[in-house]
Amino acid sequence: MVERFVFLCGISSVVIVALIFLFLLRDTVPLFRFVPLAHLWQKRNWYPISEPEVFGVVPLIMGTLWVTAGAILVALPLGIATAIFLAELCPRWLREVLKPLIELLAAVPSVVMGFLGLVLLAPWVKQIFALPTGLCVLTGSILLAFMGLPTIVTIAEDAINAVPNDFRYASLALGATPLQTTLRAVVPAARSGILAAVLLGLGRSIGETMTVMMVTGNAGVIPRSFTEPARTLTATIAAEMGETVHYSAHYHALFFVGFLLLVMTFIINFLSDLALGRGHRVVRK
Repeated sequence: MVERFVFLCGISSVVIVALIFLFLLRDTVPLFRFVPLAHLWQKRNWYPISEPEVFGVVPLIMGTLWVTAGAILVALPLGIATAIFLAELCPRWLREVLKPLIELLAAVPSVVMGFLGLVLLAPWVKQIFALPTGLCVLTGSILLAFMGLPTIVTIAEDAINAVPNDFRYASLALGATPLQTTLRAVVPAARSGILAAVLLGLGRSIGETMTVMMVTGNAGVIPRSFTEPARTLTATIAAEMGETVHYSAHYHALFFVGFLLLVMTFIINFLSDLALGRGHRVVRK
């Protein structure tokens, strides 16, 4: 009975994802009656209420990639270093305090993070870098980095803890110090799990909406640096879906944006699953 229930839960998850995919595809296809597919990739601006309408998705994709890349650049070294410290170097009593505090970051609503960034971080970025506005890619990247930290730290720590103790004992027996053992034996053995943690943190950053909508400036143009405003795929949907005319070209263009976002997150999760599977095979060997 339990096996059937688990099987049904697994099948229902697959069916729900497939239905979401078909739902987005159904409302995406009519867009091509209004706008050629080449128009979406050739235009370098997103002006849905201009005359004629311009639906260039490249600025939205580039804005998403810029913000996500900045978040990973901040979260990657900080998250992996924190995971190594918690798993290998941290005293037990301190781990019991630090790990819940790190995981508590995941419970902070994104709108609260966006508000803090708007009030505290954006003025600081504006002053430090002498910018006309602090609402830019850099501000969004810093906030997303801290929002993705719980995912990276938790999964990377689990990957490090999954490394058999035989690796540690063999390294120590050969004369390596505990730090050398951690960095040259344990971490390389857990690299697949760490890569999966980074990819899942990347997916978390790409799917974020409210924070980036509040602090990145929402300019539908291609950013050329981290100090320029940008607009992400998620922020575009959240900002415009409530005001667009149903079944218009703009309406279907937003579904196309959602379809692109789903494909991007699917690819990232697929790669993370591959990394985790490879890591499990290495540990079993």
